[in-house]
Amino acid sequence: MRFTKLLRTRPRRPGSDGEHELQERLGTKARADRFYDDQVCHRLLPSMIEFVGRMSMMFVATADGRGECDSSLRAGPEGFLAVLDDGHVAYPEYRGNGVMASLGNIAENPHVGLLMIDFAEDLIGLHVNGTARVVDDADLRGDHPELPVDPVPGRRAELWVVVAVEEAYIHCRKHIPRMVPADRMRSWGTDGVKAKGGDYFGAAARRRTEEQPAELEPVGEAPEPRTEPEPVRGAPEPRARPDEAPADPVAGRAGAGAASWTS
Repeated sequence: MRFTKLLRTRPRRPGSDGEHELQERLGTKARADRFYDDQVCHRLLPSMIEFVGRMSMMFVATADGRGECDSSLRAGPEGFLAVLDDGHVAYPEYRGNGVMASLGNIAENPHVGLLMIDFAEDLIGLHVNGTARVVDDADLRGDHPELPVDPVPGRRAELWVVVAVEEAYIHCRKHIPRMVPADRMRSWGTDGVKAKGGDYFGAAARRRTEEQPAELEPVGEAPEPRTEPEPVRGAPEPRARPDEAPADPVAGRAGAGAASWTS
């Protein structure tokens, strides 16, 4: 009788073909395998579930059907990220700018990457990669009636993104800065220009300038040189215009910081 030798083969390694190729080229394969074996989970551990439950912000990475990427921030009070079970995480979609960049990408390509970082206490992060689907609030509550009902207008989600966990693993603390949360008032659901940051980077002002027709100089006359008045010693700094960001990035801004609430 002929016997076939049974070989124990390693399960498919986590990660992409690109990272595997670079590991071979740069000689880091053994170190990467230790990380895969020790840290990459396909379900949320109880310690991960506790970590997710106390997060007040999260970064979301998506890509469209062509692979063009986008990243975004989601924030809310502690507990706004809901762990439905050890294989599913859900986050609410609050009112935004109406572009729907992340949801649009998910409609074409369900693969998402979530990154949660504790900047204040443990200085550690958690990656959750998986496939996402968009669910109406009423439908998700029908399946999970334990979801909290947020009493704050503007923080009542009409849609949720439910992520089926495929990978969950640590983000090391080596380069995570420590930050101190500051309680501030936040204008949830507002369409107020200043409360949303206004034209902080000057993009709208630049576009308006580019769309204006160029002024024609009179023929035969040289334009007068434009000079800026010299500053008066001891004079106060000029105040920013209402459509400009204040010099202090915190002063006068409603809703800066993840640990903020509204009455």
